[in-house]
Amino acid sequence: MSWLEHKIPPPVVGALCGLLMWGISTQTVAINWWGFTAQAITGLLVLLGLFLDSGGLLSFIRSKTTINPVKIENASALVTGGVYRFTRNPMYLGMALLLTALAVWLQTPLAFVGPVLFVGYITRFQIIPEERALQKLFGQEYLDYSQRVRRWL
Repeated sequence: MSWLEHKIPPPVVGALCGLLMWGISTQTVAINWWGFTAQAITGLLVLLGLFLDSGGLLSFIRSKTTINPVKIENASALVTGGVYRFTRNPMYLGMALLLTALAVWLQTPLAFVGPVLFVGYITRFQIIPEERALQKLFGQEYLDYSQRVRRWL
């Protein structure tokens, strides 16, 4: 299945997972399990997700390197500062948190399949191929970075 590597841009994968979650929620019963707490958790997850997404994007812009996840070979700098000190994939983590926020907001337990599918797909078909490309481009510098900072959290 290597033909899927770097083929679908991560925001599209996230949107498809979100649509799946919404579709699931229309066919299942919502459980008002947390009331106001669900709204607060949703808000916090959205804020954290947007913080990670925008922090990752700003780090790429400051480093003057490509943000195109499909053309990783065009990377001109290894970004290790900002939010990249805490996770090697802050933008993907941000998207996963946004999907988790949607699952909480939908209040349908089956909606949590969305973030799980997103993380699994992105890890296999986006992150692992990116890691191979970054190791090829940046060698020991990338290996040292990957030893210091976790893939997700």
